[in-house]
Amino acid sequence: MGTLAYYLVLPFLYGISLLPFPLLYLLSDGVFVLLFHVIRYRRDVVRTNLRNSFPEKSAAELARIEHAFYRWFCDLTLETVKTLTISTKAVMGHVHVEGEQVLRKYHEQGRSIVLVMGHWGNWELAGARFSQMGLHHLNVIYHPLHSKKFNALIKHMRTRLGNGLYPMAETMKCMLRDRGKMTCTAFIADQTPPPERAYWTTFLNQDTPVFWGTEKIAAKLGYPIVYVGIDRPRRGHYVMRFEELVPDPSAQADGAISELHTRRLEQDIRRRPEIWLWTHRRWKHRRPTDQ
Repeated sequence: MGTLAYYLVLPFLYGISLLPFPLLYLLSDGVFVLLFHVIRYRRDVVRTNLRNSFPEKSAAELARIEHAFYRWFCDLTLETVKTLTISTKAVMGHVHVEGEQVLRKYHEQGRSIVLVMGHWGNWELAGARFSQMGLHHLNVIYHPLHSKKFNALIKHMRTRLGNGLYPMAETMKCMLRDRGKMTCTAFIADQTPPPERAYWTTFLNQDTPVFWGTEKIAAKLGYPIVYVGIDRPRRGHYVMRFEELVPDPSAQADGAISELHTRRLEQDIRRRPEIWLWTHRRWKHRRPTDQ
């Protein structure tokens, strides 16, 4: 988007971010009607992904998940906009933490960690909540946007409460630069890598490429790996659960860590499928013939 579009959209984004949560969800209900029934945003992608991931489910079950997904997706979008101005008090009221002792153990040992997660729940609110825990400094790996204006807005949104960002192409460089600090680097590991440079496995009933980065970087730096799932037991409320996944990544065989965090994310998705990002074209690549 160009500069004009940015300045036209910006007041609306800030206006939405200032809405109290009850009004935010009322607006989300209206956005759902538009997105689901009128625009039908990526409905074919969502239905194909759901059908291929859950061949055992009936058409009625898949339709229920699809409907619930779009309701969550609209909430997620507006909750993300809300992070432009959200207070720390509001963040702490909407995101509960479980398993903090896992992080605290490594913090007391003076060790940095790798955090691995997926697009399940609300990762933006979770990041804001992490910044209030007073333990490791969180750095999130991200794709910079082409638009400098919107990229700056996203950076402000994600860092205003104290977190940092690492451009994906500079992840290792940034982690080496910050090695003297006690950091937590968040890898969102369910995006789609180039097929020829991926670890291939079965994920949600489909042949799937997975980024090698989480396990390769953790092993090289000797950082323990912690999994975090961001559950949504009810609307507007999330539970961020930390679990020790791999205490010593250097002791693992190639592919073992990628397999482990993929399986763990799959468990969460199967338990509550409506809060994963089904609009993503996760299975657009096919395995190269030489792998």
